[in-house]
Amino acid sequence: MLMKRPKHRVFDYPPRFYKPEEDEKERKKRKLGFSRLRTFKPRKRSPIFWLLLLIVIIYLILKLNKLI
Repeated sequence: MLMKRPKHRVFDYPPRFYKPEEDEKERKKRKLGFSRLRTFKPRKRSPIFWLLLLIVIIYLILKLNKLI
């Protein structure tokens, strides 16, 4: 109440090299869902997952050898 609220900054940036025909192409590609940059990124598993997997494997090996 005692302080002024900050206002949003407004930027008026005119692009230097604007090609309307390319903008239309990009809009159509986005609408259809095409993209050249799509690549498969493998998920990184946490170390806890690998530790649990190792424990399960060791347990199964010992169980099959009838040591437990």
